[in-house]
Amino acid sequence: MERALVVIEPKEATKELVSEAGTLAAGVGAELLLLHVTTEEEFQSRKNSLEKIGDFDTDYGIDNAQRGAEQFAHKIGKDVLDDTVEFSSLGRIGDPQRTILRTADEFDVDHLFIHGKQRSPAGKAVFGDLAQALILEFDGPVTVTTSKEE
Repeated sequence: MERALVVIEPKEATKELVSEAGTLAAGVGAELLLLHVTTEEEFQSRKNSLEKIGDFDTDYGIDNAQRGAEQFAHKIGKDVLDDTVEFSSLGRIGDPQRTILRTADEFDVDHLFIHGKQRSPAGKAVFGDLAQALILEFDGPVTVTTSKEE
């Protein structure tokens, strides 16, 4: 492992994932990237909410949303990782699967870390599963953690 990408989600289980990825990356001297992806729907919802505030004079655009996503990833990293584990934070807007794979390719990532949902095989087939899609599409190891907190 030379460069690992950890997918940051607004779940408590993400903190354990970041801790484990940080320990592994530090142990082998790998670069650690933390990525939070805001979906188009989340972006539009936030934008629409801000536009409804009568006297709120701001232009909430893609740049604001990406900075917010990056700040969220950075905050999780600072909360979880001690000062001996260096990391970079990234924020992106878009479809999570495509955005994660595109970012992994852009940064030449060789290992993904993601927290997955505990679903039956039938549930994965019917509803889809981001972790399963990444395992199938990413050209490298994918570490998936799960928890009962879903």
